[in-house]
Amino acid sequence: MVTAMETTLQVLLEGAKQYHVPLYQRTYSWNKIQLARLWADVRKLAEDRVDSPRATHFIGSLVLAPSPTNGPAGTAEFLVVDGQQRLTTLSILLCAIRDHRATHEDPKHRVRIDHQYLTNPFEEQRWQKLVPTQHDRDAYVACLKSTVKAGGTDAVSVAYKFFADALATDDPDNPLDITRIESAVITGLGLVAVTAQPGDNVYRIFESLNNTGLKLTQADLLRNYLFMRLPKQGPTVYEFLWRPLQEQLASTELELLFWLDLVHRDPRVKQTDIYSAQQLRLEKLREEAEIEAEVRRFARLGALLRVILHPDEEKDPGVRQRLERLSAWGTTTVYPLALHLLDRREHGTATSAQVASAMLYVESFFVRRLLIGRSTMNINRILLSVVTEMSKDLPVDEAVRAYLSTGRKHYATDAAVRAAVRSIPFYLHGRAPQRSLVLRWLEESYGSKEPVLLEKATIEHVLPQTLTDEWRQMLAADLGPDENLDEMHEALLHTLGNLTLTGYNPELGNKPFAAKRAKLEKSGIRLSRQIADQRQWGRPEILARADAMADRVIKEWPGPTEQAGNQSEVPWDLMTKALAELPAGSWTTYGDLAALIGTAPMPVGTRLANHPAPNAHRVLQAEGTVAPGFRWLEPDRADDPREVLRVEGVTFDQQGRADQAQRIRTEELAQLAGITPEELPERVPRQRPSQGGTYAERFIEQLTARQSPAVATATFVLLEAWTTMGGTLSYGTGGETSCFLMARRREHELGSVWPAVIYPGGKVEVVFQHLSVRTPFNDVTLREELRQRLNQLPGVNIAAAKLALRPGVPLEVLADADAREALLDHLRWFYDQAQLPTSDELVTD
Repeated sequence: MVTAMETTLQVLLEGAKQYHVPLYQRTYSWNKIQLARLWADVRKLAEDRVDSPRATHFIGSLVLAPSPTNGPAGTAEFLVVDGQQRLTTLSILLCAIRDHRATHEDPKHRVRIDHQYLTNPFEEQRWQKLVPTQHDRDAYVACLKSTVKAGGTDAVSVAYKFFADALATDDPDNPLDITRIESAVITGLGLVAVTAQPGDNVYRIFESLNNTGLKLTQADLLRNYLFMRLPKQGPTVYEFLWRPLQEQLASTELELLFWLDLVHRDPRVKQTDIYSAQQLRLEKLREEAEIEAEVRRFARLGALLRVILHPDEEKDPGVRQRLERLSAWGTTTVYPLALHLLDRREHGTATSAQVASAMLYVESFFVRRLLIGRSTMNINRILLSVVTEMSKDLPVDEAVRAYLSTGRKHYATDAAVRAAVRSIPFYLHGRAPQRSLVLRWLEESYGSKEPVLLEKATIEHVLPQTLTDEWRQMLAADLGPDENLDEMHEALLHTLGNLTLTGYNPELGNKPFAAKRAKLEKSGIRLSRQIADQRQWGRPEILARADAMADRVIKEWPGPTEQAGNQSEVPWDLMTKALAELPAGSWTTYGDLAALIGTAPMPVGTRLANHPAPNAHRVLQAEGTVAPGFRWLEPDRADDPREVLRVEGVTFDQQGRADQAQRIRTEELAQLAGITPEELPERVPRQRPSQGGTYAERFIEQLTARQSPAVATATFVLLEAWTTMGGTLSYGTGGETSCFLMARRREHELGSVWPAVIYPGGKVEVVFQHLSVRTPFNDVTLREELRQRLNQLPGVNIAAAKLALRPGVPLEVLADADAREALLDHLRWFYDQAQLPTSDELVTD
């Protein structure tokens, strides 16, 4: 267990000890301001101790890691993980005191201070008690040996000269004053020495010591450990292996490298256990040459990881394309396999063609799972286990495909893809950037000789999300005798057959198909021009396009082996999860659930009538009435489901119809089921990939293009007012660039918080789901107050049951000046609440 002990310089330095400052840490850098502050503290302490001999002055902490080679006897070695600037400065001050007293009082002070505090007199190789970083070593040894080099222009020499001058001018007629200063330095300056014990998880210990100001990553700790194990070869290994590795990879990327190295052996290793797991593995090595070989291996793997993170540096075009696509997909759990594949190629056990083929199977695995609505299920576990579980006897690409094809990994067959593309709400599954990528890659598959820049294109619902009378009339032509138009709309709306990419999104909206068709005819995007070939856009056209797109998917992304079997059954588990999360005071429909899982309302009704499901009584017909054939599955239950719903908070009108404002529709069911993850802001608005400008500029471009001048101007007024009151803005990185109203940034001690996200397409998303786990809005009364405030705006009616969701408010609300001012008042209230301390933070005298 870690020990934290208050101590003095005397206790730290007396005895056979040696403190190593790692050669890769920053060089000694205290300046004269810091030196003067320490000297003033020492002088004052020396004066205070005249009357109070036990007076002390606390100057900070040291974090030490003992060498794993320490034995019961001999010199104890420690790595100075934190506090090296402080310890080096105090050692330089002792050198200055030693030289001053030896010159002005008695030469014996030189031997006394050297032997007690600065050197290990009976050790030849470990004669220094402090070994600074390599850059400072010569200058420090010059101070230690009092050679002519001491007092140069480097930072160590400047510090020595500062203290030498200060001692020379400190009351030269009173030699006792120097004695008191030495005593104050040796026994009066208090430090806290934090020392880890063998076997400790040093990363977690250091991470918890916030008072040390320590900002170490697990990569830093592993580096410390490795070079502690390289007492002889450390400088050479650092110069020729470690420094190039650090120049290739950032600190977080180094940490990723060490995790990937572990996952090759055990896919269960967590990223929080990198240091402890690597240390446990490396402790088995005994010779310095073995540690050096490990650093050499890390350097080689680091070069491969560099290629994975920067695919443009890959020389083979086939591998480069697959690396670029896997990088764009945005999941780091594919990195262990990618690293393994490149490593196999480097060792000559796989060709570039096989590596590219294996990566294509992984890409296909991602795309097909997304299309059938299983994009995230067990994906991390599956990918992290590929390397350890795939066949060693097959060529690497065949081995990857075979592994992904066996078991219930949901590598969708061709038949499953064809069925899912017709029915699964593609637009609601996975992350927005991944949905855009699939459409972009489909467009690229046409191989146009004049490719269109797709960065600015966004996803368009051809059949609009809000139906006009004209659209209703077009859809009604395909209705069967027992079908509901709204349910048909819900079933078709978010499917792949109804989606395209366009730069005309603002001009299209919910306009009639004839107007959309005229715009799409001018598009350079093949996916859109195909739609313009149709005379109308109803169910037959959408399903026909879905079939054509399924054919293209199957051609572009190869499927699993025959061992995969048919995994295209209806995902009833997803429906059950959504129903389990359906809050009291809300209801949904058979059609909403059917659209969520890619089936029809009738099978949903049949399923609920014969299989237990949570909250089944909250499923009503589209108009909000209880289905005529509804019955409880409990044989002895006969109460009226409407009365149960009333007690739960659902409001019914005189015709027995539930309030539509309390209805949870397909998109919100997807939020409840967790298949539409909450979008998160970028830490810092950064430059867009492959383009100049920032995401902020992209948001402005999209908002201006997609909204009327009145709405766009009103939005800019709102954002300006938000920043004026103290808020900040962050942005999402999806195809539709969202803007987050940040009331607190990540750096705040309570973490980030935002009340809403603005989408250029015309929605202000109120993030109750996010707020439910953010202080102080985890108090439901504050979220309820926010809901009630927003409901005062014209046209806004957010049901209480949606306090766990992310309901949308129309952006058009802002065009009304009074409504905008009212909303700003509510946002100001939110901002003020976010800044207030919680009861745990309040300090009373």
